[in-house]
Amino acid sequence: MTEISAKLVKQLRDETGAGMMDCKRALEDTGGDLEAAKRLLREKGMAQAGKRAGRATTEGLVGHRVDADHGTMVAVGCETEPVARNEEFQAFARKVLEVVDAEGVGAEQALEDERVELVAKLGENVTLAGAARFVTVDGSTVSAYVHPPANKVGALVNVGGGSPDLARRLAMHIAWSEPRWIAREDVPREIVSAEREIYEKLPEVESKPEQARPKIVEGMLGKRFFAENVLADQTWIHDTSLTVAQALDQAGLEVIEFRRLALAG
Repeated sequence: MTEISAKLVKQLRDETGAGMMDCKRALEDTGGDLEAAKRLLREKGMAQAGKRAGRATTEGLVGHRVDADHGTMVAVGCETEPVARNEEFQAFARKVLEVVDAEGVGAEQALEDERVELVAKLGENVTLAGAARFVTVDGSTVSAYVHPPANKVGALVNVGGGSPDLARRLAMHIAWSEPRWIAREDVPREIVSAEREIYEKLPEVESKPEQARPKIVEGMLGKRFFAENVLADQTWIHDTSLTVAQALDQAGLEVIEFRRLALAG
């Protein structure tokens, strides 16, 4: 067996971040060939990443960056809270944010090799759970909110009018209330039709006179489905006497786009 020097083991560790024993074994298996040892470590990392790929990543970090002309938010998931606090994991999450902020959504895929290596190093699944990047248009404002202290849920918004403070409060509302669409007209017709059919078959509807049922069903759609899933119809968390639409109309704020990112747990 080729004698592996401590200096070579340290060099491989410094260049790959792998554990000392993993580096030593890789060098022994490759006869002291540094480049071959790097490839072996990477292959092992990919194999481990594949084994862990199905594991849920309910911990991690949602991070954001907002500048004058754009804003970015990313979610990077892991399996446990200790890893979410790990400096190497956090450094990777920051790098994902930097890449998406500089190059746009999709650019994070260039970090796949680093993600795989991190999975091997940390011993649990790491995922690129979501990314968004909004650019201001016609004087709009981009704002963001991430819920502390866990930093696992956040929202990015692009709005016209209003104030920066209101834009941030809107992002807070979205992070909390989980809307799926901005307005009723944004909901696909097939989804509304499917919901309507469900309500039509409810015993509490079928027991009513036939001529009254359509109105009852529409009322249910408004109070149960739209009020839960449509941003404009939701109750404004900062003043529950208002809907979001009423609160924003009063302030002259228009929602252009939003994205909510969350690590469910």
